[in-house]
Formats: sequence, C-alpha cells, structure tokens
Amino acid sequence: MQNIFIIGCGNIGRLVAGKWIEQGVNVTALARSEASALRLQGLGIKTVFGDLDRQQTLTGLPLAGHTLYYFAPPSPQHEGDPRMENLLTAINPQNLPRRIIYISTSGVYGDTGGAWVTEQDDPNPQTARARRRVAAETALRRFGRGQNVAVVILRVGGIYGPGRLPEERLQRGLPVLNEAECGYTNRIHAEDLAHICLTAAEKGKADNIYNVTDGQPGNMTQYFYAVADALGLPRPPSLPMDEAREQLSPAMLSYLTESRRMDNSKLLREFGITLRYPDLQSGLKDIKQFKVTS
Repeated sequence: MQNIFIIGCGNIGRLVAGKWIEQGVNVTALARSEASALRLQGLGIKTVFGDLDRQQTLTGLPLAGHTLYYFAPPSPQHEGDPRMENLLTAINPQNLPRRIIYISTSGVYGDTGGAWVTEQDDPNPQTARARRRVAAETALRRFGRGQNVAVVILRVGGIYGPGRLPEERLQRGLPVLNEAECGYTNRIHAEDLAHICLTAAEKGKADNIYNVTDGQPGNMTQYFYAVADALGLPRPPSLPMDEAREQLSPAMLSYLTESRRMDNSKLLREFGITLRYPDLQSGLKDIKQFKVTS
C-alpha cells in the first residue's frame, strides 16, 4: 500500500491528500504550527512538525518508502531555494522516500514568443520566481540521481477551480491588458491537477519532467472575461500595454509579458489519462457551485 507524505499542504496539497484518503491510503503532512496541524488532522491527515526554514526541525522525518509530494513554494527572499536544500540535506540516506513528486511552474520556460514548448526545451527563466523553481528542480534531480530516488517534475500552468478564481478582482473592476496585446498562457483545472498528481505516483518516470496543462492555450484577458461572464459580473476594462505597465502589479505584468504554449502530449501519453476539464469552457461550466476567492 502507498504511504503518502506531503510538504506544503495548501489548496492543492489538501485536494491530493483527500483523494488518497478516499482510497484508504495513509497520508502524513508537514505542519509548521499547532493551528495548522489541527486543521490538517481535522481532515484525516496525520501531521509531523517541521519548518522548511529551519533545517534542524526536518531531521528524522518519517519518509522511508513513502511517496513524497513537495508543493511548498520557495522563499521570496532568496535567489535559489534554501527550503528545498534544507529538506534534501536533512533526509537521512537510511530513510529515503521511494519517490518525490515536485510541483514546479511553466514559468521556468520564460518567454518563447508564443512558440510551443515541450519537456525537451531548456529552461529560460526570466523572473526571480522562475529562477527559484529552476534551482529547486536542479537540486532535486541531483539528489534523486545520487540517492537512487525516483524524482518526477510537474511543470504546471496556471491553476484555476474552486477557491482559485479572481472574483474579488473582477468585483473591484481592476483593468486587464488589451486582448490584442496579450501573449499565450496555459491553464489546468485543480481537479485535473490533483488526478495527475495521484497518477504520477505510479506512472511518472524517474528523473522525468512533464508539462501539466489542458493543452488549450489562451490569454489572461480571455480568462478574466470568461470568468466574469460565468459569474454574471461585468467584464473588466482593458488598457494598452503602455498604460498597463503603470497600473498593473509587477506580478501580473510578469505573466503578461511572457508568451508560450505548452505541449502536454507526453503527459497524456505516458500517464494514460483523459482530462475531466480539457478546456476553460468545460472547466467553468459548474462555476456557480465554486467557492471563489481572489
């Protein structure tokens, strides 16, 4: 039977944990505080105390033979990912997980001018956030090769679904970029991502990378319009790029100034899956049942 350990038990981590628990699998998660531990325990998840920013608290984690999911983001204060390094340094060679599944980001590819990217394309990170992810991927793959642990990297596009929709932003009427000036973006529904995470525990090949997206690229403005329409809210105003640079947040601009289309054929072929939500339209069809947040 599988034994699962999750580091970074947020929205997606809890969704993955719940799906494993439904199958009768034991799930343990790292908890940094008592309050967090109590919340997770209330969901049927066992907890172990540890803080990724304090390496000494990670010694002796019960990882032997487990599938380890790493969902935790890098610290924004560093160029690399000391949190990942702390974990890998703390893992005892006598207590190795059987497999590590790392949730990375499509941002590692940088701007391709709208060209399609496959897992064979080299990373070209153009933001500090993406460089941290490349550092984490590199450290983890080096660890996997050195310790003979199967490492699977999932490079994930933008996630949407329950709890991950921009309702507040739309209610505030914040502007978006003119659609004609938008580059390509990629998305995956949270339910499909969770299913992919479970499938990766068995079908993900060691030391392999998989693009995780529905394979139907769009753009950010199209996304905001579609969500607004589905929620019955006014579409947000749009701005030309020169005005957007002055009014939009740096985080939003970083998404808007990169354009790429992700090929997901390797994922579909090797995992043998059919996506429940193969495009944005199907993913938003039950939107009124969603609990939505910004």
